[in-house]
Amino acid sequence: MDFFDVIEKRYSYRGKFKPDAVPESDIRQILDAGIRAPSGFNAQTTRFVVVTDKALRQQIATLTPSPATETAPVLLVPVSEHVVMPNGMAFEVEDYGACVENVLLAITAKGYAAVWMDGRVKADGIAGKIADLLHVPAGFTVRAVIPFGVPEEPGVQNERKPFAQRVSFNRFA
Repeated sequence: MDFFDVIEKRYSYRGKFKPDAVPESDIRQILDAGIRAPSGFNAQTTRFVVVTDKALRQQIATLTPSPATETAPVLLVPVSEHVVMPNGMAFEVEDYGACVENVLLAITAKGYAAVWMDGRVKADGIAGKIADLLHVPAGFTVRAVIPFGVPEEPGVQNERKPFAQRVSFNRFA
């Protein structure tokens, strides 16, 4: 699939997934796209935990209930490390966002569907509970859960605001 076709076809899939297993080779290729994302000072502060174990997926789905988390054959959990650069800045949030976007595009390119779920993870101490389940060490933050697999129903990208409403040249308009 052409790169720009992938961008146009990527959508957030919140429905049920088919029980089809995702080959490890696809998971590796998708995550390789993620870890190749740009990173502030090349600190590469984002890691991923791949959850394919059914019992563990069910425990995470209990914390983040949705048709997607309850049925996805793979849950990706991006984890960031807070690293302060020599200039006093940290880029973990930017690094994490870039990694996840690459992952979402790679998932689409491979013919799967996914949804980036970070809102629920941020609430009620859920990130910490997931971190405990996955043995994430101190100094790292669970950022989201990304359920992915073969969707039961096809989906389309939500409509976007017009280009002219979101882009201006030379000055904000």
